[in-house]
Amino acid sequence: MGIIMIAGILALLVSLLGTPIFIRFLTRKRYGQFIRDDGPTSHHSKKGTPTMGGVLIISGTLVGYFLSHVIMQTVPSISVGLAMFMMLGLGLLGFLDDFIKIKKERSEGLKPRGKYIGQVLIATIFAVLALQFPNAEGVTPASTAVSLIRDTALDLAFGVPAVGIVLFAIWANFIVVAWSNGVNLTDGLDGLATGISIVVFGAYVLICLWQAQQLCGSERVGTSPACYEVRDPLDLAVFASAIVGSCIGFLWWNTSKAKIFMGDTGSLSLGGALVAVTILSRTELLGVLVGIMFVVITASVAIQIGVFKATRKRVFKMAPLQHHFEMMNWPEVTIVVRFWIIALIGAALALGIFYGEWQFANG
Repeated sequence: MGIIMIAGILALLVSLLGTPIFIRFLTRKRYGQFIRDDGPTSHHSKKGTPTMGGVLIISGTLVGYFLSHVIMQTVPSISVGLAMFMMLGLGLLGFLDDFIKIKKERSEGLKPRGKYIGQVLIATIFAVLALQFPNAEGVTPASTAVSLIRDTALDLAFGVPAVGIVLFAIWANFIVVAWSNGVNLTDGLDGLATGISIVVFGAYVLICLWQAQQLCGSERVGTSPACYEVRDPLDLAVFASAIVGSCIGFLWWNTSKAKIFMGDTGSLSLGGALVAVTILSRTELLGVLVGIMFVVITASVAIQIGVFKATRKRVFKMAPLQHHFEMMNWPEVTIVVRFWIIALIGAALALGIFYGEWQFANG
């Protein structure tokens, strides 16, 4: 428990104290955000606000996680190594996207094809590696079974290991595209994506901590039917805590009126971290409820595009969903706080289902 708190506190300090220094650096370099002309007119005042703040979220997470292990004299796990790969890989992709926007002085960065190819490459490498590295009990970081609260009976291998690797890689790619784009689409109002990320990863601190306490094969639990077969749940809780701390420190500067934006560097890296945590904690489908606000916002875009192509009519005044309410003259802060509340409700329901399933399984 101590290492979880240390990781969060250290990450918070790095992000909180490092962000204003980074803001001054970005301001000197004139690395500011470009605003779409077709967006809400209220956003035009945000033009030039420093972006790429995700660098501080990543930095805080890395320092908090690794320094907490140094202080507690423990060894980082392979599971979090894979999660770091996903976070840093997509974060680099986002950084390139942000950098191109700044250098080209436009609101579009990487071409969609280039971004998609990068996501596929990172997701595929992650998927293949996550099925390797069994521990002493033979448990690998991920499995080919689709998971809800734990692995379900639906195994993508269908009895053939090679098929399992291929189908799991496809499944991982789908999750990567969904979550990374979900966080990216949510990052449209000051503090919105950051606050929701705090809620989501905070929930995963509790989920992974509970899994660590009810781990299959441990002296305390043994082979109880309610135990969890997860490779490194405690270290995943440390990783999630570092992200929470880093996001809290960043939110201090990102809340309205934002002095810095996380940019695609932040949104894609947080999406990548969420992908990794849901897969490695064996809660892929439960993650839909934990991160319900990301799902709703992504769905609003899909609905808007689908209905418009079919009928040439719009369901929302503007998508993503947060901009629909802006067009209805809701104050930005009101939208952000209400979306945070919905995110809290979703995460609370997910935690309730998670714990309720354990009680049911425990008889």
